[in-house]
Amino acid sequence: MNIALITGSAGLIGSESVRFFAQKGFTIVGIDNDMRKVFFGEEASTRWNLERLKEEVPEYIHYEVDIRDQQKIEQIFKEYNTDIKLIVHTAAQPSHDWAAKDPFTDFTVNANGTLVLLEMTRRYCPEAVFIFTSTNKVYGDAPNQLPLIELDTRWELDKSHPYYEYGIDESMSIDQSKHSLFGASKVAADILVQEYGRYFGMKTVCFRGGCLTGPNHSGTQLHGFLAYLMKCAITGENYTVFGYKGKQVRDNIHSFDLVNMFWHFYQNPRCGEVYNAGGSRYSNCSMLEAIKMCEEITGKKLNWSYTDTNRIGDHIWWISDVRKFKKHYPTWEFTRDIKQILIEIFGGLVKRL
Repeated sequence: MNIALITGSAGLIGSESVRFFAQKGFTIVGIDNDMRKVFFGEEASTRWNLERLKEEVPEYIHYEVDIRDQQKIEQIFKEYNTDIKLIVHTAAQPSHDWAAKDPFTDFTVNANGTLVLLEMTRRYCPEAVFIFTSTNKVYGDAPNQLPLIELDTRWELDKSHPYYEYGIDESMSIDQSKHSLFGASKVAADILVQEYGRYFGMKTVCFRGGCLTGPNHSGTQLHGFLAYLMKCAITGENYTVFGYKGKQVRDNIHSFDLVNMFWHFYQNPRCGEVYNAGGSRYSNCSMLEAIKMCEEITGKKLNWSYTDTNRIGDHIWWISDVRKFKKHYPTWEFTRDIKQILIEIFGGLVKRL
């Protein structure tokens, strides 16, 4: 039996991974205790997605376990042992605003939880591939030092800069910048994943995501900006834009495209690898541009307000350079751009709401 163990299995990337790898013939062991509800409230609960997974994926086995609980996690690894061929670790506290409210929970979930999973992998299935969803926040606010130019609807990089054409690559330093406490806890996890690959020779990888999105996202004000923005566009709820004149730029990658990256890596894994993973120049937008697209798709004016205060450690401009991954896995391609992503999110929300 080939088992894919997926943490955060009812979340956006976790649930996409469940469906994707079940279709590839894996038996899925999912670990998810709906901490998203604890972090962000009832509206962010992933329970609806879990119930759908149980109905739609016959190969799905669920454990409502906290990834910090070493004893319970070890029991799961003991039970399935070397049948575990793949670990997709997506469980996390994902908000830099929330992290400042409770640094202990943020750090133990993101760093300690990752350590528990890595060590159990080393003890019970060391040949398995370990995939970690890291974040571009490991670079802190270093991208804000880039020579940016203000345009009508977005901040943009000076065309003479090496990052202009393709985006920011993995050579950017993670040192000497403000990360937010969330970024710091994810740095710790990121380095651990690399170290288990390099020190123990395990097949580990960090995907440093930009904005990960798709129709299965339980978006809230503190996390999941496109999904929450579209929800506000549909319901009329007020959306607040934080700083940078609403011209901050994000690249957005559909959850399917990211999980397809996982699949390519699984087929030809490496040890202690790192990839920037986002929509690149193929799929990106500013806040103002996203608002306009949501209004076009819904046919409604968005109820939004603006505050000059930006979120601590937030990026003004982020576009991921994915050429390193493409060099290693040249058959991987994007399948959805920003407009297609928003249309899918709209369709999913209409059904749920």
